[in-house]
Amino acid sequence: MTETPQAPLSLRHRIEDRTIGALVGAMRLLPYKTRVRAMGWIARNILAPLALNKRTRANLAYIFPDMPEAEVRAVCRDVADNFGRAMMELHSGAEFARYAADMPIHGPGLAALDQAHAENRPVILVTAHYGNYDAWRAALTARGFRVGGLYKPMSNPASNARYVATIESIAKPLFPSDKHGMADMVRFLRAGGMLGMLVDHYMSHGELLDFLGKPAWTATSAAKLALKYNALLVPGYATRNADGFSFAIDVEEPIPHSDATTMTQALNDSAAARVMAHKGQWFWLHRRWKNTPDNP
Repeated sequence: MTETPQAPLSLRHRIEDRTIGALVGAMRLLPYKTRVRAMGWIARNILAPLALNKRTRANLAYIFPDMPEAEVRAVCRDVADNFGRAMMELHSGAEFARYAADMPIHGPGLAALDQAHAENRPVILVTAHYGNYDAWRAALTARGFRVGGLYKPMSNPASNARYVATIESIAKPLFPSDKHGMADMVRFLRAGGMLGMLVDHYMSHGELLDFLGKPAWTATSAAKLALKYNALLVPGYATRNADGFSFAIDVEEPIPHSDATTMTQALNDSAAARVMAHKGQWFWLHRRWKNTPDNP
């Protein structure tokens, strides 16, 4: 795999990384379930009022202007709890992967994945910032699939190095979304690999498509890759169960090939259905609908 050049480390980068490293290191001294539960508590009770609730509330008000206050508070609580647990799970690396590996995989698209794997046909696996988006990657890898992941490098090179190391311990290969990573990713796809992508972020150079009833700038790259390399385009999700630790892992039917816009709208509709069913499991923490006609 081609090495991506690293940006120079500033003093701020070093301080931030050591602070995060100390917190994660201290939490990892605890048993797995204890640390995941504890990080959920920290996110609910400390991070949420300080930083998380403001964006969650703004997005909920935009999409659900009539949502009762009690439900808003409940969603904010659940979003923060899931966010904290997911971050600790990701930073638990191989432990989380071993835990997720035993979770059953369901859904009508699983047979299509098995067939694609047997035929060495590439697959684009698409998910959202929902539940824990690495749980299904670990579960599919444990099933014997070659599941790569495309990720956006962090601005802090030191934190990025730690992040990449821990998510590589869940499943690999991983490809940074730069020219070096994209070239490796294309070779992986052409060899019949399965590539995981998150497509529910704001994308300024995307297309204005519906998401949860509002226009949102959306990346069409997953659909374009599927069309270019004759890959299956398959939505998949890991929904956190009521116990707070296990997941229901579902693989949906492949999106039929047509054109990139139609296929991407189908992906948006798929993710929106999951959000509507489990509002507290989507990361309402991004400005998903910014720079649109009614939300500048």
